[in-house]
Amino acid sequence: MSRVSGFRRALRWVLLGGLAPFAAAHAQAQAIQPLETIRSAAERFVLEKVPGPSRGTVRAIVGALDPRLRLAPCESALKAKLPAGATFRARMTVAVSCPSGSTWTVYVPVTIETQIPVLVLRRAAGRGARLTAADVELQTRVVAGPGDSYLTHVSELSGRTLRRPLGPGAALTAEVMMDDMIVRRGQRVTLLAASGVIEVRATGLAMNDAPAAGRVKVQNLSSRRIVEGVVESADVIRITP
Repeated sequence: MSRVSGFRRALRWVLLGGLAPFAAAHAQAQAIQPLETIRSAAERFVLEKVPGPSRGTVRAIVGALDPRLRLAPCESALKAKLPAGATFRARMTVAVSCPSGSTWTVYVPVTIETQIPVLVLRRAAGRGARLTAADVELQTRVVAGPGDSYLTHVSELSGRTLRRPLGPGAALTAEVMMDDMIVRRGQRVTLLAASGVIEVRATGLAMNDAPAAGRVKVQNLSSRRIVEGVVESADVIRITP
């Protein structure tokens, strides 16, 4: 074998074989975690944890991540959770982390919106207005958040009045409605305390207004002691521990 042929064979080995381990190691060092997998993990987490309304569709909109972000590939499934102290809201941040190998955490912005039928006003209404089916209509809208605070049936108007003035087309939520006060401050009521099969009743004086199932402070007219209870009816307050 000539010296030239030997040199060519050695060169071929170097180019095709000898450098292969180094090339593989270099390629592994250059591998990164696809950012789309991180965004997908945040989206799945939110959609699994936020219950959809009985009539409607929840959508999680995941914000973009910095394309310059370079993270080592995770050796196991990504984990997602809310940061400590955070709650599910219309806008939130989800912590997506790699639990093994090269551990890391990325905070992903997520926005929730829901397409849901909601009650909207046909015409303007003032504070204290008592609404009926004639005042509202059902419209499908895209609203911020999971949509659980929106009124979706005319039966939800019963026993409530508007807390503040609203214009035509305004969507109705629990926050803009005020429950009727069935107990008034200064009203005489019956205090009811129960322990097992034993019930004790006394006459009291309501110290504040309260709606059905609301909490109210009452002064026991016999002992002059002030206690707190739950409105069971217009004139009965059940004392709670």
